[in-house]
Amino acid sequence: MATQTETIIVALVVIAIIISASSLYYGFTVMDNLNTLTSSMSELVSSMADLTDTIADLATNIGEDLTEIIGDLSSIKDRVTKLEATLGPTITVVGPWSGAEMDAFLPTLQRFETLSGINVRYRVLRAEDLSTLLPAQFAAETAPGDVIFMWGWYIAQQAQNGHILDVTDLIDKTDFLAGAFDPVSVDSDIYGGAYTGKVKPGFWYRKSFFTANGLTPTTANSTWTEFTALLADIAAVQGVIDPIASGDGVGWPLTDITEHFLLTFGGAQLQTDLIAGTASWTTDPVRGIFEDYIVPTLGNFSDPLTWDSTAITSWWQGDYGLYFMGSWITGMVDNSTDLGMIPLPGAETLVLPADYFFIPAYTQYPDEAKELFEFIISEEAQRLQVAQGGHLATNLNVPLSAYPAVDRMVVEFIQDFAVAPDLDDTIGGIFQTTFFDQLKLLWVDPGQLDNVLAALEAVAP
Repeated sequence: MATQTETIIVALVVIAIIISASSLYYGFTVMDNLNTLTSSMSELVSSMADLTDTIADLATNIGEDLTEIIGDLSSIKDRVTKLEATLGPTITVVGPWSGAEMDAFLPTLQRFETLSGINVRYRVLRAEDLSTLLPAQFAAETAPGDVIFMWGWYIAQQAQNGHILDVTDLIDKTDFLAGAFDPVSVDSDIYGGAYTGKVKPGFWYRKSFFTANGLTPTTANSTWTEFTALLADIAAVQGVIDPIASGDGVGWPLTDITEHFLLTFGGAQLQTDLIAGTASWTTDPVRGIFEDYIVPTLGNFSDPLTWDSTAITSWWQGDYGLYFMGSWITGMVDNSTDLGMIPLPGAETLVLPADYFFIPAYTQYPDEAKELFEFIISEEAQRLQVAQGGHLATNLNVPLSAYPAVDRMVVEFIQDFAVAPDLDDTIGGIFQTTFFDQLKLLWVDPGQLDNVLAALEAVAP
């Protein structure tokens, strides 16, 4: 308001001067009417005096108005403070889930509110967004939430920089899957929680689609020849665009497929060596797996499609026969009982990453955040989550009966397999983003294999 008033005052001064100057010019000739000039000058001085008084009055009014505004703002702040004291603090949870996935997560937070009386607000931010947002916020000693879901490797990295609270005392590791907290640990200290996880068991298919077209799913005990024959049979089905839909977003669904090939044909130890940086991407066995299995199979894949809309919708309606995705897909289709799973022939190990989260060192409500942290890793919270479908508990106290039928099938299915950490999520950093980009290139141009592998080797641990 003060800026607008000052502008009006300046405008009035200019107008007054112009009007007075015009009167001087047109009202007389200097040589003929000096008296008129003197009179006009007197009037101008009088007008300027009146204008000065007006400016003084306006300044007084501005000061009074600003004083009132400041008083109002102070009053509002006092009321907000009193309201917060009455209602209690509101802690913010930042997570990657939106839409149906968010709806499946919110019952956990609502249950915590009921039990604790602490208010919780949920905010959607994906890990990719947080990776650019958090460094600046941490530098300013602030954070977008009080409990934040993020990549495990990132949590461990930032813990070493002092930005993450130590939660070792909040966790009894004997209640959880072996190694569940390894990605968020630094030496013997734990800096993150392991919520439910999602296994990546292989290629999903619709049982009704296979039955209608006389197709027989292969298993981990099948041969590579039998698997490639199945792909040919799917390609021959009328209306099928490609045997396999390629999910894509920023590139990560393609990394899951690649990881499944590496684990199947290279073994769990190769995965461990790649994470540690003791295996090379440009030499065997890695190059051989790409050359012998991945690249020859790419002709059966579609071009990369948006994983959670285009790809899943097109696959479900029969444009594609198979779709590689994690177990969260059971909560994203119309009829999860119509789902079946096909691992690659010879598969013995599957990836089962957890959803990791942390408490930033800059939370305003550390006690409330720790209380929520303990609830999220608890048997009750994880039982609520797995009941929504698409999630597997990391807490060993969650009974099989807590799962929907299709997820019980997944739990029973993975009992025959060893589990491994996610390759690119564990390494993280520039390797992960390069892995995303290079696989998208390989998918559309398999002839780039050597360049792709060289690019990965250049940024590998």
